[in-house]
Amino acid sequence: MDWAAWLDWFNAPDYEFARQVLQRGVAALFFVAFLSSLNQFPALLGERGLLPVPDYLEAFTRLRRPTLFRWRYSDRLLRAVCALGMAISALLVAGLPQLGPPWLPLIAFLALWLLYMSIVNVGQTFYGFGWEMLLLEAGFTVAFLGSNQTDPPRTILLLVAWLVFRLEFGAGMIKIRGGREWRDLTALYYHHETQPMPGPLSRQAHLLPKPLHRMEVLGNHFAQLVVPFFLFAPQPIASVAAGIIIFTQLWLVATGNFAWLNWIAIVLAFAAVSDPVAHAVLPVLPLDWHAAGGIEQQTPLWWLAITLAATVLLVVLSYWPIRNLFSHHQLMNASFNRWQLVNTYGAFGTVTKQRIEVAVEGTLDEEPDDAADWREYGFKGKPGDVRRLPRQYAPYHLRLDWLMWFLPLRTVHEEWFYAFLAKLLEADRTMLRLLRHDPFDGERPRWVRARTYLYRFSSRAEFRETGQRWIRTPLYEAIPPLSLRHAPGRRQ
Repeated sequence: MDWAAWLDWFNAPDYEFARQVLQRGVAALFFVAFLSSLNQFPALLGERGLLPVPDYLEAFTRLRRPTLFRWRYSDRLLRAVCALGMAISALLVAGLPQLGPPWLPLIAFLALWLLYMSIVNVGQTFYGFGWEMLLLEAGFTVAFLGSNQTDPPRTILLLVAWLVFRLEFGAGMIKIRGGREWRDLTALYYHHETQPMPGPLSRQAHLLPKPLHRMEVLGNHFAQLVVPFFLFAPQPIASVAAGIIIFTQLWLVATGNFAWLNWIAIVLAFAAVSDPVAHAVLPVLPLDWHAAGGIEQQTPLWWLAITLAATVLLVVLSYWPIRNLFSHHQLMNASFNRWQLVNTYGAFGTVTKQRIEVAVEGTLDEEPDDAADWREYGFKGKPGDVRRLPRQYAPYHLRLDWLMWFLPLRTVHEEWFYAFLAKLLEADRTMLRLLRHDPFDGERPRWVRARTYLYRFSSRAEFRETGQRWIRTPLYEAIPPLSLRHAPGRRQ
């Protein structure tokens, strides 16, 4: 047997562009994730947050999931973790660890994985999103892509493609098994309007003719149920499959705000794009990256052994998500181990047909009756002001706004929401910084309440007549007026 030729199979010299995109792209998204936590975690989950981590750790003295905060939490330590994560991420985006031996970017990515997992595992409902575990799994996997001193390992690239397959195919199967609207092709009649956080172009997408919406759904099914299989085909077919996934994800980026979910799918899809295809599409990219960089590639056996050990681990852990894909009771966004590796993904198995928004109002008046001067708080991302153009925030994650979307789908009587109302009554500056508009300019309101409205996008004729992008109809008072004295669960 020609052992040299056999070992050469594990090297993928024609995928250097893919490695550069994967390493720098995933690191950039880690930077965004740490920045999001730095800006929001103390107010939401800190020592004086809505769901304080110290209380959570005290209630679960034997927390099984790994976290640096297992024995002690402080806002100061949280900020240090975020700052360290952002610094390592920035170095990886700049490509500096990749200039050294392969173990250097390995350690850097594993550090990001452990630091961010420490945050996610105490983040409770504010970190209960599929893209958290997706980022963690991506960070662990790309850690084994090595450095510029070695060729990209083929098995790791295949495992990244396998991650994209689970992300896309899992989401497609969730939809086919979910609401009837995905099977009768009407899901996009509603989705652009009722999605958690619309973007600047969401209204225009919603107003497209219904036949185009049906084509959107068909295109989605094709991209999620058929195309992922071709990620493992020979080139250039695999690159074409990756291109289709990238294109569909860019459409989702343009029409909504799904934190870094779409962006990480785009980055990971490049695992299937070879250098010759990338060069053919963008001739400015070098065809031979190693010759252009003047670096002689040589993969040491010890590094090959490490990448093969990681490959075996991730292949073994793939048993549970494979079984889940073929289960009639398919789980969505679930992890089968405490390290959140090789997870199952999926979203929007059913589409909400109507958009109900919870509006939070306060008043300075003594009596909280209908004659009082009620003023509405403005959120950064969620709809409120009917004339305001929705902003583009993704890949940044507005965690409070996302949780507000879930309230009418579940119940407004959430512990964190009552704690939020109490913070507004206290005019807590840390909490008010998470909002776009405080109608009282830092002054304490005497009363706050929560009301619900039915929102829908205005037609083109309605917009021309009123200037409103949303038409809203009052529904009911979800939480009657509360004062500090009457706020449930208020911490003294």
